[in-house]
Amino acid sequence: MKVLSLSAAFTTIDVEKTRDFYVRHFAAKVTFDCGWYVNLEFGSPSATLQFMSPQKPEHQPGTSEGLIYNIAVAEVDREYERLTGEGLEAVVPLENHPWGDRGFAVRDPNGISLYIYSERKPDEEFMQYFR
Repeated sequence: MKVLSLSAAFTTIDVEKTRDFYVRHFAAKVTFDCGWYVNLEFGSPSATLQFMSPQKPEHQPGTSEGLIYNIAVAEVDREYERLTGEGLEAVVPLENHPWGDRGFAVRDPNGISLYIYSERKPDEEFMQYFR
């Protein structure tokens, strides 16, 4: 199979609130919005998120349990100061991790964990896992 694109749409009861959150805090560009489905772009067509409201019985609102969106940034310390300064709570503190990043996490309106990080050199014990 040759995959041309891959994305996931998270089903939520509040598409508008979710859209506004990402536009405000992450400078998301809205590239499609029909009211019940929104596509958000984050600086590149390859960095997108989609959210939709239930349209069919099988489209139940999603649970955020176990869901983490990883967001790589150039300067994680600056983003930490900015986002916590805008009132977002860091649910994972800003810290260095031995696997090769420095990061923290906040939650979006759906409870999805947003792990924001910058890469750094991994500790020696983790070097063996990189391919």
